[in-house]
Amino acid sequence: MKINIPTKITIARIVGVALLIVFLITCTIINAVDPLNAFVSLEIGGSGIRVVNLIACVVFILAAATDYLDGHLARKWNQVTDLGKFLDPIADKMLVNSMLVYLCFPIGGVRIPWFCVAFMIIRDLVIDTMRLLAAKKGLVVAANIFGKMKTVFQMVAIPFVLLGGWPFTYFDAGWGEFGRICIIMVYIATAMSIISGVIYVKDNFHVLKEETKDEPHA
Repeated sequence: MKINIPTKITIARIVGVALLIVFLITCTIINAVDPLNAFVSLEIGGSGIRVVNLIACVVFILAAATDYLDGHLARKWNQVTDLGKFLDPIADKMLVNSMLVYLCFPIGGVRIPWFCVAFMIIRDLVIDTMRLLAAKKGLVVAANIFGKMKTVFQMVAIPFVLLGGWPFTYFDAGWGEFGRICIIMVYIATAMSIISGVIYVKDNFHVLKEETKDEPHA
């Protein structure tokens, strides 16, 4: 089977995210064993930004950019394929959810509240399950504006959290661990996630209903 360029970009994103996950797990283990390790404790000047998190931020931004690129090219070149449609959401979930989980226990910097991560991941599991059931019945689960806003706030908030809240740290450093601007963005993303999830379930509850066949009359 010949794989087109947009799908190759998606596959490259999956490989890149997988390598990033391995990198972060390795660094987290090293940090737990030796918090003063020369690499995991290395910061950029006096900014408080760990090199580990900066690398993760750069990879995240590049991966997010390729998410737009592969979709744009697939539509422009009329190369939308079933494989691409299957792999693209997998790559997206790997990228966002892995970063959310990591940022519950980051190496230095700002920490995301665990309950925000739990709400967002559970919401995705519920919606993805509904979409799978809908696809089996030949139905489409329509997106809503809150789901799109959730994605936007996630994509914006995660890089700032990875950078320890920079550049907002110049004036919000004393606002408390969970009152920082980057964390407020996460709160908004969580709220949009919950709202969009409720709307999805409400508008598409029929997908969960069992189809019944009329019994033949005697």
